[in-house]
Amino acid sequence: MDGIVTEVAVGVKRGSDELLSGSVLSSPNSNMSSMVVTANGNDSKKFKGEDKMDGAPSRVLHIRKLPGEVTETEVIALGLPFGKVTNILMLKGKNQAFLELATEEAAITMVNYYSAVTPHLRNQPIYIQYSNHKELKTDNTLNQIFSKFGAVLKIITFTKNNQFQALLQYGDPVNAQQAKLALDGQNIYNACCTLRIDFSKLVNLNVKYNNDKSRDYTRPDLPSGDGQPALDPAIAAAFAKETSLLGLPVAAVPGALSPLAIPNAAAAAAAAAAGRVGMPGVSAGGNTVLLVSNLNEEMVTPQSLFTLFGVYGDVQRVKILYNKKDSALIQMADGNQSQLAMNHLNGQKMYGKIIRVTLSKHQTVQLPREGLDDQGLTKDFGNSPLHRFKKPGSKNFQNIFPPSATLHLSNIPPSVAEEDLRTLFANTGGTVKAFKFFQDHKMALLQMATVEEAIQALIDLHNYNLGENHHLRVSFSKSTI
Repeated sequence: MDGIVTEVAVGVKRGSDELLSGSVLSSPNSNMSSMVVTANGNDSKKFKGEDKMDGAPSRVLHIRKLPGEVTETEVIALGLPFGKVTNILMLKGKNQAFLELATEEAAITMVNYYSAVTPHLRNQPIYIQYSNHKELKTDNTLNQIFSKFGAVLKIITFTKNNQFQALLQYGDPVNAQQAKLALDGQNIYNACCTLRIDFSKLVNLNVKYNNDKSRDYTRPDLPSGDGQPALDPAIAAAFAKETSLLGLPVAAVPGALSPLAIPNAAAAAAAAAAGRVGMPGVSAGGNTVLLVSNLNEEMVTPQSLFTLFGVYGDVQRVKILYNKKDSALIQMADGNQSQLAMNHLNGQKMYGKIIRVTLSKHQTVQLPREGLDDQGLTKDFGNSPLHRFKKPGSKNFQNIFPPSATLHLSNIPPSVAEEDLRTLFANTGGTVKAFKFFQDHKMALLQMATVEEAIQALIDLHNYNLGENHHLRVSFSKSTI
């Protein structure tokens, strides 16, 4: 398109770390304190039945009654056992969230599961139901908002320094100026999603692909380029030279606006990078190695760490540090598993000590050189038959819960009675408070006095040989007896 090309960049100042969803402002002159949702948007209205999960199935789920301090990572973790999480929108001012899964089938499974087992976050019950939204589209939303001030030619969304950002290009600098004057500092939703807008030094956007990360409305013929970076390398290089965006003075190019930050929760980015979570602008991968410190060096072994951390992923290698035996490196199968293990086990008690779990700077755990005796401190579990998650679609993905005093037992042979199991678990040094067999007698719930006792029992008795070619399977449960 000939003529002066201008560029707009949009940021959302998100203490609640929201991503933009499919909303459209009611008018260009709106103060943005109210909104009109395009998909029959009654999701945020008060529901008569607080625990109802009815409605037409959708891969976008509406989550209500969230605790005020809940994080994106905790909400994402609700969906991970059921499939890939592709987007999230937090509305902390309303204590609500929208979670988008990759498939409708995954969302149906999640809703059906939580209709039978009330989900809790931070010991508070929450409510999940299908949303009227069929998807959460970032680029479409930006176009809806900014096209009120003129034709939006191009949009690119990306992340920089763990911040979600966007570049928008108008064909007329007057439109860009009007958008900045009307929208800068305004809220998309009540009490959240504050737009921060400024002028940019860039004069043109080179969009290569039309997808959820970038779009050229003047070139509908562009390929989708799935998996390709939205930001052209030349633009990325130029953009990297710009100074801090907050409070950036108006650039010399009239009518061009620059990106401002949409802070993205670091933990959510880590979860998104894990492989099973895909969010716009967040790269795949993630660190697979964890550093575990404050271990009881008199008691801890590679096997005990393998068993405990194996509840949240397939442990590949464990190395207890030779010169600092209260610390260990644990390599998981992928970044998502390391994130889950860190989230659930950091701060838990193991062998009487509160352990600390963080992401390590190491990319892999090195095995000792051949012939070198490292006193059994390093062990390779890469081919272990005890991995819980190596089978795609395993039901174990649906049973990932934080450490709890209640344990789920499975693979129990018919000859083993309740008293046998009570005695077995009491011998781990704890007190068995309650026990309940499932109807088929192959599974049971067993409650220890404390979470620490349950952790110890799981470490000691997972894969315990009960005879008759049955090895006991132990995991944490969300249920109570």
